[in-house]
Amino acid sequence: MSEPTVAAQKRREYLVFFLLTVVLFPVIAVGVVAGWGFVVWMWQVITGPPPVY
Repeated sequence: MSEPTVAAQKRREYLVFFLLTVVLFPVIAVGVVAGWGFVVWMWQVITGPPPVY
């Protein structure tokens, strides 16, 4: 099995960087925000709205 060339390795690194920054991290961020919103929504369904002082 031959070693990948430097150009091929750089191309793979750029591809992985692109996938992480453009695809994976935004999906995770949206998932975390949506998950937190769901938790707050369910909490208010169970306990009622927050008190008004």
